[in-house]
Amino acid sequence: MASRPSSSRARRALLAALVTASVALPVSGAAGPSVVPAPAPARLAPLDTAQPPVLDARYAAARHEIRAARDMAARHGDRRRAATLTGMAGPRRTFLMFDGRDGGRGVEVFGDLSRAGRIAVLVPGAGVDLDHYGRLRRGAEALRGELGPGSAVVAWLGYRTPSMLSPASFTAGRADEAAPALRAFVREVHGARPSARISLLCHSYGSVVCARAASGLDVSDIVLYGSPGTGADRAADLRTPATVWAGRGGDDWIGRVPHTVLTLPFGAVGFGTDPVSPEFGAEAFDAGDAAHSDYLRPGSAALRAIAAIAAGTAGSRHA
Repeated sequence: MASRPSSSRARRALLAALVTASVALPVSGAAGPSVVPAPAPARLAPLDTAQPPVLDARYAAARHEIRAARDMAARHGDRRRAATLTGMAGPRRTFLMFDGRDGGRGVEVFGDLSRAGRIAVLVPGAGVDLDHYGRLRRGAEALRGELGPGSAVVAWLGYRTPSMLSPASFTAGRADEAAPALRAFVREVHGARPSARISLLCHSYGSVVCARAASGLDVSDIVLYGSPGTGADRAADLRTPATVWAGRGGDDWIGRVPHTVLTLPFGAVGFGTDPVSPEFGAEAFDAGDAAHSDYLRPGSAALRAIAAIAAGTAGSRHA
């Protein structure tokens, strides 16, 4: 009987957070990154091999799209976006795809994908778009450095992320939109590098995206960190043969988010069971004292643990 008051409090807290976000977002986010125009990108042929000439052609095509978006942003008068895109179009940057519309999409590779035996795909959470891409890039670079030679890290900004603490970040709508694209991308990578070990690393709201895409994905591991929940009661409900891992840092505010589901007339709000709880049934990893946005901070316990999972060297109860 003691769990009922606790559950009721969690539901009230979640509803209060949703109402607060609904009031605050129109005031603070009226002029967001989605208002910057960009051209529609050319349709890409599937990446059926990771041979260097094929990858080089794909990278060149994406660079062309980035420069086109940069020029349109400059004509629009958005110097910040134009400067961001100028950096992305640099000769050492390697994007598999790019679309500058509606906040932006991009898939950037760190390392040599043509030779990688270990591939880690980073799926970001709320608040990551072209104007806030730097933190995703820094995390990818740190992870690539920790993994070392023979690995590649892919930063998959392949969906329209919700704004941080916006109403959309409390529901699975954006994740449902993103899941087919994530499934298609992982299949493409697996087809191009069939012998590689692929891990899906899912931060914050990105863990909801990964949960929606999990069924049928040919990956070795699904790593949930800084997660508000996945919408599933148990890891087994994700219906994946991959090992599901979960970790949360000691300084991460996401631990105070109510882990419940509130059914409202327009749909469900919240993501249910806490992924780091024993009842969820994921493999736990030590995330140290990580705050919400620094799980991939160089030298951190969380980065070391996540890299070990991606490398296939982390211990598991099911190993």
